[in-house]
Amino acid sequence: MRAQIKLGRIAGIAIGLHYSWFIIAFLIGLSLIEQFHASMPQWSNAVTWSVACVTAVLFFVTLLLHELAHSLVAKAKGLRVRSITLFALGGVSQIESESPDAKTEFWIAIVGPLSSLAIGIVCLALARWAGWTGLIRAQNPVAAVLLWLGYINLLLAAFNMIPGYPLDGGRVLRAIIWFFNKNAMRATQWAARVGQVVAFLFIIYGLFRFFTVENFGGLWIAFIGWFLLDASRGSAAQVELMELLRGHTVSELMDRDCPTIDAHISLYDFVHQFLLRSGRRCYIVVQGDRLVGLITPNEVKRVDPESWPQTSVQSVMRPISELRTVSPDTPVTQALEVITRDDINQMPVVANGRLQGIFSRASVLGFLRNRAELLRH
Repeated sequence: MRAQIKLGRIAGIAIGLHYSWFIIAFLIGLSLIEQFHASMPQWSNAVTWSVACVTAVLFFVTLLLHELAHSLVAKAKGLRVRSITLFALGGVSQIESESPDAKTEFWIAIVGPLSSLAIGIVCLALARWAGWTGLIRAQNPVAAVLLWLGYINLLLAAFNMIPGYPLDGGRVLRAIIWFFNKNAMRATQWAARVGQVVAFLFIIYGLFRFFTVENFGGLWIAFIGWFLLDASRGSAAQVELMELLRGHTVSELMDRDCPTIDAHISLYDFVHQFLLRSGRRCYIVVQGDRLVGLITPNEVKRVDPESWPQTSVQSVMRPISELRTVSPDTPVTQALEVITRDDINQMPVVANGRLQGIFSRASVLGFLRNRAELLRH
């Protein structure tokens, strides 16, 4: 989940919004306006709209605090956290490294619901201080905002503790199974199966509500179930993939047949003599036996084709100083984290200043494909 709108950084973690966030923010805002208008008819339209907007904004602030709790604990445990993105169904922390042990996984997972629980309790306490008696609806705007935030955060804490992987509760379940059986992949498989059962129950209940009560809320529950089912399968597959690659090094998977081109040839010659004839997309640029850069069709497309004959490869390539390189003995899982974090497709493998090969997404896929074919026989 990538953010299209950057909001800034907190504790070195990039905060952003996905476009789908605006849809849910709009719907929540409308729902709050309708709710406050029905429960507080004495309020003017200006007050109702203002309170609804403030409540909606503060709700997303509490979601951000929930995700920040995950991210800050992960950072404290030595894991790399790239960003937090708010989207239609809440928020997601982009934690780039897998938890090294069950205890780390447990604390990273459970701190989110605990944070929402704490926020909910604090908001309800402040609502009482602001005039809510606990017997009737909050009458003043401040108490109404705090009361709604209190209840919604308690519900958020309870929902996230449902043992449906990859919800926080599912990750807590995975950590507990992992702690006892000492096998991360097996724990993931069990937690994912439980998560899929929970997702199917959501879907069935949501569809039942939709067709019997004729309530569109049931359709929303079914959609949440479908999302959980898809996320559970995807997350389990990702963890199992990383487990399969654990213990392998870049030297085992890299492509040693690296096409190289001279830095001084023109883009015209490069396109017609290499790109269009070989089908390869990535070329190492050299001067003599020295690696100086890398060029792909992306760099070529930035230059007007009429200028290709007068433009050298060296002038448009990505220089080695700007490239992420990796050594042959780097673990594959670590190299994949770099590729994912920097959104690149390949990295030169360099040892003692000399090119040894190319590590790419394609080489990982090839390794997994060969492994799957051998296991079928």
